[in-house]
Amino acid sequence: GLNFIDLMVRQGNIDNPPKTPLVPGFECSGIVEALGDSVKGFEIGDRVMAFVNYNAWAEVVCTPVEFVYKIPDDMSFSEAAAFPMNFVTAYMMLFEVANLREGMSVLVHSAGGGVGQAVAQLCSTVPNVTVFGTASSFKHEAIKDSVTHLFDRNADYVQEVKRISTDGVDIVLDCLCGENTGKGLSLLKPLGTYILYGSSNMVTGETKSFFSFAKSWWQVEKVNPIKLYEENKVIAGFSLLNLLFKQNRGGLIKSVMDKLLNLYTSKKIKPVVDSLWALEEVKEAMQRIHDRGNIGKLILDVEKAPTPLVS
Repeated sequence: GLNFIDLMVRQGNIDNPPKTPLVPGFECSGIVEALGDSVKGFEIGDRVMAFVNYNAWAEVVCTPVEFVYKIPDDMSFSEAAAFPMNFVTAYMMLFEVANLREGMSVLVHSAGGGVGQAVAQLCSTVPNVTVFGTASSFKHEAIKDSVTHLFDRNADYVQEVKRISTDGVDIVLDCLCGENTGKGLSLLKPLGTYILYGSSNMVTGETKSFFSFAKSWWQVEKVNPIKLYEENKVIAGFSLLNLLFKQNRGGLIKSVMDKLLNLYTSKKIKPVVDSLWALEEVKEAMQRIHDRGNIGKLILDVEKAPTPLVS
């Protein structure tokens, strides 16, 4: 699976970026080739998907058993590689952090991306949830059925949301950061929850730009705890990778994956795969995410031959 965080790793836009040489990637699917001595519950030949602390973009991947899950029989390998990061992130933000319930409203940015589409699908499993989404206008036709109200990512979505819902929304899921933090907080109803889970506004060009980094931080409104108290608002952050690999919450993630796989087998959710790319095409695949051209998830397929360039 290819995620926006992979672009941030490449640019060094994360805390403690790993030293090169480095194989990127945090999730994959495949067939079990070998097992550690004490591993139980899996056999050689099992179809599995896994979280990996880097090194996922490879033909052979090694990861601790607690991060590995069996793939349902009717799920393809490409769907499985598109499943863990996006759906666990979406599920945990909606249900573990924000406590989504019947009749609530949610604002999600990048509604056409992998997490955005997972959020939209999970919201549809709860009655009467209103989903406001922002996305590039060329994606609107393709994703208009997945969200209740869709806005252009460059429009003044704050006014658009308030026109439809005068007192705002219950949950804001923000992967952009920068000026959108203040906008999201301003849209929260009393007892509403704002969750920051990414900062894609910091990725502007080919390399890390100190200017875009500084500008993004400068635009983040300074949060005043007294104001939060007076306005009854909740502000939260969510990083699945830190939860998995730094804070040892693999058991919690497993219980979430079990719930998600039940939703998949009961046909309530289904990963949206945008496109498949050969390993040699990773630069072009990353560019597609960078340009926000994808609807759903980009997948690197080690068995795929590069598409011949048309002269």
